[in-house]
Amino acid sequence: MHWIDIAIFVVYMIVMLGIGFFFLKSNSSKEDYYLAGRNMGPWHIGFSVVATDVGGGFSIGLGGLGFTMGLSGSWMLFTGLVGAWLAAVFLIPRVFELGKKVDLFTFPQIFGQIFNGKVALIAAAISAIGYLGFTASQMLAGAKLAHATFPVVSLNYALVIMGVVAVIYTVMGGLKAVIYTDTVQWIILLSGLIFIGLPMGYFAVGGWEGISASVPPEMLTLNNLTWQNMVNWCVTIIPIWFIGMTLYQRIYASRNEKQARKAWYIAGVFEWPIMAFMGVVLGLFARVAADQGMFAEVGYASAMGMDPEIGLPLLLRTILPVGLMGLMMSAYFSAILSTADSCLMACSGNVVTDLLYTSKYFRKKNEMRLSQLATLAIGGAAILIALFMENVLELMLHSYAFMVSGLFLPVLYGLYSKRPSATAAMASMFAGGGVTLTLTILSVKLPFGLDPIIFGLAAALIVLIVVAKSKDVIASIN
Repeated sequence: MHWIDIAIFVVYMIVMLGIGFFFLKSNSSKEDYYLAGRNMGPWHIGFSVVATDVGGGFSIGLGGLGFTMGLSGSWMLFTGLVGAWLAAVFLIPRVFELGKKVDLFTFPQIFGQIFNGKVALIAAAISAIGYLGFTASQMLAGAKLAHATFPVVSLNYALVIMGVVAVIYTVMGGLKAVIYTDTVQWIILLSGLIFIGLPMGYFAVGGWEGISASVPPEMLTLNNLTWQNMVNWCVTIIPIWFIGMTLYQRIYASRNEKQARKAWYIAGVFEWPIMAFMGVVLGLFARVAADQGMFAEVGYASAMGMDPEIGLPLLLRTILPVGLMGLMMSAYFSAILSTADSCLMACSGNVVTDLLYTSKYFRKKNEMRLSQLATLAIGGAAILIALFMENVLELMLHSYAFMVSGLFLPVLYGLYSKRPSATAAMASMFAGGGVTLTLTILSVKLPFGLDPIIFGLAAALIVLIVVAKSKDVIASIN
């Protein structure tokens, strides 16, 4: 790797740290630190939401889908648009309505308002564990991409560098730093893809003639997928818009309900079609390059037997000249960091607000100092997990599945039921999360190739209805 590329990337990292330092003195309370003073506009919020949601998934998942499925892989992020707009219509108004009674900071506090403290505590534990796994997995994913693109950089070295930078600017600046760095990272990413990645990739593989001659025709259509693909994407992606702590922090950080909803509409459009097609098109270019033998020098004579998710970094490594490689490297890793810092803030918010502040001992501590120390400790733990656990990505998937299956239906039940039962909500959490986690860990072969989350959600719904009805019957008898 040329020193010019290294210098460009170092400057990018310094800018990220500078943003965190800039906001260090502007945070005077927990509200400033975790919710950016509740005074953020829709464009900053919208950019931050989509940067967080697409970040790591864009770098790994979309490129891999474009490599294997072609343009039809873009439908994965169509579910992101649907989820964002559904949340804007049905979730955000209810959240602001609840917020009129008490200032909300976290997602689990919704459960405390609707049900009771025990339900909120369980939700907080599920969310905190999930986001710790997310943070670690994003750091590891970024390190693996760096190592694949630049073999001279060891995996652990890349992990420590990226992890430390993300943790430091997040600890210093809180959510303001996260949102503003997300905006910068999003601009870098879009600019890198539009002006560098897409045009250079297109010409490197021989333009339309090279593409159409190399890949099967169905990869250039939008119907190269099964109904199972669409169902699995819907049930795994749409629910996160209703339970993601990163998203609730941004709802609370918005100036008002109208601007929060506008931010969600903005995020949805950027998810699909903008980022969806950029991601899969670059993955498609990587597939063409592999079939043309462009990766033969690194051991891949064709796409056969190649990991689809390393195609995009290999393409960039092959086609980009000195200088542009550094710019594209910055764009590439901005996507990873924009997800990692948000997950770190989410986990920290859960730990401080929902867990530590339930103790009188911690409520006596300086809230800003406690928040920063908690963020630092969680960030350090995430780096250690990523360093010493090779299966951290599997941990992330398990945590995510447990969160969706355990929290999605109870939160909808609580927000829209006239007489929500705390017992029914807790039973549904354990049933949904437990079924999904069991099926996933045991690798049970499921009918039609459906995702375990579908069966977890079904179990959660059945238990929710049965327990809620039985509580109603007992109450009527009494």
